[in-house]
Amino acid sequence: MSPQRIALIEAFRKQSEGLEKKYEARRHKSDRVMPYRLFRPEATGKLPLVMYLHGGGGLGDDNVKQLGLGNVFGTRVWLLPENQKRFPCFVVAPQTDSGWVKYDLSQDTAGPPKVLPGLGDGARLALEIIDRLLHEYAQEQSIDEHRIYVTGQSMGGAGVWHMTAQRQKLFAAAVACCAADTNENAVASLDTPLWNFHGDSDKSVPVGLSRERIAALRKTGGRPIYTEYAGVDHNVWQWAYTEPELVKWMFSQRRA
Repeated sequence: MSPQRIALIEAFRKQSEGLEKKYEARRHKSDRVMPYRLFRPEATGKLPLVMYLHGGGGLGDDNVKQLGLGNVFGTRVWLLPENQKRFPCFVVAPQTDSGWVKYDLSQDTAGPPKVLPGLGDGARLALEIIDRLLHEYAQEQSIDEHRIYVTGQSMGGAGVWHMTAQRQKLFAAAVACCAADTNENAVASLDTPLWNFHGDSDKSVPVGLSRERIAALRKTGGRPIYTEYAGVDHNVWQWAYTEPELVKWMFSQRRA
């Protein structure tokens, strides 16, 4: 919470203003329809793809909210001019109306719904979008299948753990912020390089959930990076996506 660290967050807000306008609105049609936004870089050649999974504030089908509110950090950081100059990449931001993991929505009870085993519809449709983009961009400007990354916050952080467990050989790296609960054992994500963030004062998703996941990975021989911010609440994404080494670290990862 030092003035220098807070200054990074405020600088990001100013530098990233208007970048959401660079996203193209699209819709993926399968057995269901999933709206999504796509940013296409100016560079050519084989380029990375970053998938951003929004939190609960982005739920819906308007194809707008997943770029706003707290999601501005995770959707704009990759588009900053200095980052596009060093690491040009595609960015895709799908929008779900029911979450990324599989929930039991049959019970109308107070509190969060029960998480069920199996691939969630939100995750399935988002993965279909990746497959579609790999096919669409395979010419002069193409997506490098060895450099596909996934990141998300809160509900979207749960989606990160869920997708890396369900598609263990797909992602070159993952970044999860204050990730909510999933049905998988954390060890199922062992093969994906991971940087996990949480605030120790989080009142929405207990920090113990991240501590348990990281401990399980390390016990099994994994080497995740874990950053826990003292005094930070659920909005840990403001610190995570302005962490100076994050972008460089993520794009240094490559799937063999």
